[in-house]
This record gives sequence, C-alpha cells and structure tokens, in this order.
Amino acid sequence: MRSRPVLVYDGDCGFCSMSARFAERRVQPRCDIVPGQLADLDRLGVTREQAEYEVLWVTPTGTVEGGARAVAKALLSAGGFWAPLGATLLLPGVRWAARRTYRLVAAHRHRLPGGTPACTLPRRPE
Repeated sequence: MRSRPVLVYDGDCGFCSMSARFAERRVQPRCDIVPGQLADLDRLGVTREQAEYEVLWVTPTGTVEGGARAVAKALLSAGGFWAPLGATLLLPGVRWAARRTYRLVAAHRHRLPGGTPACTLPRRPE
C-alpha cells in the first residue's frame, strides 16, 4: 500500500504540466505528482480515460477524486495558506462553481498558456 496520495495529471498537456510544476514548486502538496502517462494506473485503480479527462487525487486507500475536488484535496494537503482555499472549494455553494470553472478551464486548456492542440480534452469517459 502507498503511504502518500498521488496527484495524476495529463503529462501530454502543456498547460497541465505547467500547472503540475507550479504545484510542486509553490503549493507543495503532500503527495506524489505524476503524469498519467508514467503512472501505474492499474495499480492506482484508474483508467487511462479518467487520467486524460481530469486531474485525479488517489488516496493510499484507493479513493479517487477528480477535477475540482482533486485540486481541493491537493490544496488541503499542502496546509498553510493553501488549506483554507482548498476547504473553500469544497463548500456547498462554492463546490458547484469550482466544478463548473474546472470543466470550463479543462475544455479550453489547449488555448491557455502552455497549451497546444495535444491538450484538447477527450470526450468524457463512460
């Protein structure tokens, strides 16, 4: 069993890779941050489609959170300044807006700084 959570992102997406590097340097969540292309997804209990569709937070016990909830969990794990922001993203009224904002950013990540046509979001997994 793993002892730390894992944050899985799309390593083929320039925007996602840039965001992961920012998280490693500035946010410093207490987790391993790995691109889905290099992660043992079977061992983590997630599919390639899930890993391409949204950022994933996988706990040592195998619980998987995706999208804005994964971002919130990473922020909470960092503590300090970042934890209240993560907690705010999970509040009932804010959670809805965070989820919508995450989906909007994810749908247009190929147009954001660092984004390329390879960043275009695949269709939602079944």
